[in-house]
Amino acid sequence: MNSATAASERASSVIEVVAAVILRPDGQFLLTRRPGGKLYSGYWEFPGGKVEKNETLLHALERELWEELGIQVTHAQRWITRVFTYPHATVRLNFFRILAWDGKLEAREKQGLFWQSPQHVDVAPILPANAPILRALQLPSIYAITQASVIGIDHSLAQIEVAFQQGLRLLQVREKTMDKTLLRDFSSEVIVLARKFGAKVLINSDIELAFEVGADGVHLTASQLMSTSKRPAIELGFCGASCHNVEELYVAEELALDFVVLGPVQATLTHSNIQPLGWNRFSRLIQGLSMPVYALGGLSKEDLLIAQELGAHGIAMMRGISKLSS
Repeated sequence: MNSATAASERASSVIEVVAAVILRPDGQFLLTRRPGGKLYSGYWEFPGGKVEKNETLLHALERELWEELGIQVTHAQRWITRVFTYPHATVRLNFFRILAWDGKLEAREKQGLFWQSPQHVDVAPILPANAPILRALQLPSIYAITQASVIGIDHSLAQIEVAFQQGLRLLQVREKTMDKTLLRDFSSEVIVLARKFGAKVLINSDIELAFEVGADGVHLTASQLMSTSKRPAIELGFCGASCHNVEELYVAEELALDFVVLGPVQATLTHSNIQPLGWNRFSRLIQGLSMPVYALGGLSKEDLLIAQELGAHGIAMMRGISKLSS
């Protein structure tokens, strides 16, 4: 058997599965417990099931949720895709976020039903393929980026505090031209503000500084991403990266990063020399990725829905933070 044939057989042996992250307006999501008599009986998972022959992913999703839970999906968003190998099979889990449905949830297969919060999952055991999904659900839909070097530190801190008050929960400190001592002090002040509101702060590029100030993670530049061979220490928390093309996205997946930012989607002042991706190319690049993706570049809150409809986790904004705090 040649290598091409072997690769083809491996690909054909992957079982296509749809999985539903059913979300309530308060951010809670549904987990179901596998009933007795099934493989992994008693384990908790996201509802869904196998895709039948000649069935689209969306149709499979709608069928499975009707059969299992008695609901009709009215708003589903394609999200992320993960391949996982169990002892008995390799599955490709195609995750959808379910934002609206008709009908009352019921356990039609005598499975357990439990609503969970992304920050406090208290059921166990959970099928191992779902662990990265639970972590991804902790990421909010908007990722803001500082620009204190442009607008001034005092103005930036005031703006950030109001944005936190308005619900911002994820912020990257990105100040390329700021003096290191000043950057440390600014980062520490941002983190103090974030703790008051339960928000998370990531430091751009400087892993040592992220540890020093007690940040919630680090955001790698594209050049850092392409020159590293392993993910930064997990003790640091979340690890994201900036990507602009398929090669960088591939490396981010290989390093098992928590998320990436992809752009610029539209023209932006900070990258005026770069050709924007546009929404169509952005959508093609993120299709089938195993990690959440934030769209970046010339975007505002009004672009969040289109980004998510195309499969993005959310949007990242620098200048848009002023609108979050207005």
